[in-house]
Amino acid sequence: MKFGLVAGEASGDLLGAGLIRALRERIPDARFEGVAGPSMIAAGCDCWEEAEALAVMGLIEPLKHLPRLLKLRKMLVERWRADPPDVFIGIDAPDFNLGLEARLRESGIRTAHYVSPTVWAWRQGRIKTIARAADLVLCILPFEKTFYDEHGIRAEFVGHPMADSAPADVDVAAARRALDLGADDLVVAVLPGSRGSEVSRLAPLFAEAAAMLAARFDTLHFVTPVATPKLKPLIETAVDEAGVAGHFRLLDGDSYEAMAAADLVLLASGTAALEAALLRKPIVAAYKVAPLTATIVRAFGMLKVNQFTMPNHLTEEPVVPEFIQEEATPERLAAAVAELLDSPERRAEISDIFATLRAKLALDADQRAADAVLSLTDHAARKPVPA
Repeated sequence: MKFGLVAGEASGDLLGAGLIRALRERIPDARFEGVAGPSMIAAGCDCWEEAEALAVMGLIEPLKHLPRLLKLRKMLVERWRADPPDVFIGIDAPDFNLGLEARLRESGIRTAHYVSPTVWAWRQGRIKTIARAADLVLCILPFEKTFYDEHGIRAEFVGHPMADSAPADVDVAAARRALDLGADDLVVAVLPGSRGSEVSRLAPLFAEAAAMLAARFDTLHFVTPVATPKLKPLIETAVDEAGVAGHFRLLDGDSYEAMAAADLVLLASGTAALEAALLRKPIVAAYKVAPLTATIVRAFGMLKVNQFTMPNHLTEEPVVPEFIQEEATPERLAAAVAELLDSPERRAEISDIFATLRAKLALDADQRAADAVLSLTDHAARKPVPA
């Protein structure tokens, strides 16, 4: 049995790797091929193109990459039409994968889309595209399946692998020892994103906010896990220009250790926000896109929710201060972080609220996703997806 996969960037690569391992448990001689990152490759996926090739986002920003992406999608369609997989799984990267899935599905190839686009939040017209593209949507958040049920699209809530791997108890002391940080130090993990466009916009803002905070708190340290090596010069330049290089520790990846050691996390809204929440860390979030993208989104009313940071959609009341576009200023970010640093009681309260998320999302997602994918095939090893 053969599976085609296309993953976008680091988070999709991790999801793909877990799915590959779970499918191989059921079908030891299964083959996997497509667009993959290092984790998927290590799990046994034949890599035709690196996942990082899809790490572009927004409405306007991808246009300069469009010829390359169209060429890549054309190549994938041709190869899989000539030698079809039993199932194709597009992992996240909806702007690329949904079009690919639609073309493959037209050719009779069964398709699954893993990680629902945030269609419930913005650009809801995409629901028609999803209906054409995917035989099955694998949802990682509990409220998403209801949305698809209402639109007559088959979907399964599989849970979130990040919750499966989140520790029941976070050993803050061990993480601080590993980073040579004192038990009484104030520590802020700073994560300006995993894409070059994110980091170029947010790293200077975060670094300037850090300078304001360092002037106020004597024992404050900042730890930044750098998602990929190519992002390190952008972050180094930002902290140098803000005059806080001496306050920062840059790590090669290892976001877990950075956040585990932290009192709170300042981050680019995205996957990292959920990771921080699952570690029960208070969060301050920001996001900026290209000005033209922001103008289009506002002009056409594409954003349908008031909160954009994922943990705020999973708690009864929003507890993550978030700042988008022109509201994301160093002054506002520094003030929000300082307010939390000044209140250990509020940090503890938020930590308790976040403690409930693991139970909601930790459902053995890799195994449930594998079962759901196999339900699209005639393979005898498939099992029903648990209710």
